[in-house]
Amino acid sequence: MSKAGQTESGERSLRKTLASGILALVVAMGIGRFAYTPILPAMQATFGLSNGMSGALASSNYLGYLVGAILAAAVPSARRQTFLLRASLILVVLTTCLVALTTEFWVWMAVRFVAGVASAGVFVFASGAILGVLASMDKQKLSGWLYSGVGLGIAISGVLVLALNKLLPMGYVAGWRADWIGMAILATVLLIPCWAWIPRSENEAARPRARPESITSRARGRVVLTYLLLLSVAYFLEGTGYIVSGTFLVKIIEELPGLGGFGTSAWILVGLAAIPSTVLWAWAASRAGFVGTLIVAYIVQAIGVVLPVLSGTEWATALSAILFGGTFMGIVALTITYAREVVPSQQAARAIAVLTAAFGVGQVVGPLIATVLASGPKDFGPSLVAASSALFVSGLLMVAVGKCEQHLE
Repeated sequence: MSKAGQTESGERSLRKTLASGILALVVAMGIGRFAYTPILPAMQATFGLSNGMSGALASSNYLGYLVGAILAAAVPSARRQTFLLRASLILVVLTTCLVALTTEFWVWMAVRFVAGVASAGVFVFASGAILGVLASMDKQKLSGWLYSGVGLGIAISGVLVLALNKLLPMGYVAGWRADWIGMAILATVLLIPCWAWIPRSENEAARPRARPESITSRARGRVVLTYLLLLSVAYFLEGTGYIVSGTFLVKIIEELPGLGGFGTSAWILVGLAAIPSTVLWAWAASRAGFVGTLIVAYIVQAIGVVLPVLSGTEWATALSAILFGGTFMGIVALTITYAREVVPSQQAARAIAVLTAAFGVGQVVGPLIATVLASGPKDFGPSLVAASSALFVSGLLMVAVGKCEQHLE
């Protein structure tokens, strides 16, 4: 094969590999994780779920995500990671369908917990596999495209819920079951090309170090640990803060005066804003650096989260959805990529799992704190203020993270 043909073949293989990662995140995160948000109001209307029950159901999923991240950190073999990635994808589809097959709250809790475990497996193993391939081809700048899958999944799931609620004769309330089944069918369809294009284990193993120098001294090792600890705390607060909007945004907007019916449309805006955000934030980081870019992203997200408290108008909630959607996956992509650049390559997969676990802890406690702070069944104002404050603190912590990184240069 000619050099041009080899280049074209390599580019085609790269596109398929990247597409497999994007589709994996569409299925696991956009559908398996976040489909709950646009479907929640219908489930509450049908079964009379309180905010506390809704928050507990969300936290069950996030607790599973935490457990999945911890388990993923203990998997050393690339071949096992490939197998577990595929198994986790199947489990996401099955658990999405199972929600529709019962009305028992405790069964929902168990199913959503397992879905969280599977989602974490997909996120950690897909991130490790795809980022490894990109690094081996010196294409790290494309990493932002990988995480656009989450926003794409959110937008697709929101459109599907909106379409089913309008088209099915059973209507908005009784359609909750059709929403979950529709999500499972969509996930199954998307899984077919994803399954075919997932990179094999030998590609996953062929990852050059993000930074060629080895870190051997105890002092340098302590700095790396401090760096990872500070970054994990900031990422924990991100998980705690963003998940309030990530869980209750549709419900919050639906209950604002004059905005009934706008909640699902706002959720679609979140997804649409998230799709290009990872690429744009990655571009910004390549010019301004990871630390400065993350600080800006945290501040923008904090403003977006608190906007519905400052103004209950349609324009404010739309802007809130755009700012929230335009930052939350950008922060995830930047944090994971940043850690992989700084932490020694042999520890990169474990660092990603540790960060994902810290994020997972935040997601577990966030909805629980939000429902406790809610002063009434329709007032999430205090919760949004607390979430916004946590995000501002994350931005401040990034200053300390940046100082730690300077000692590693």
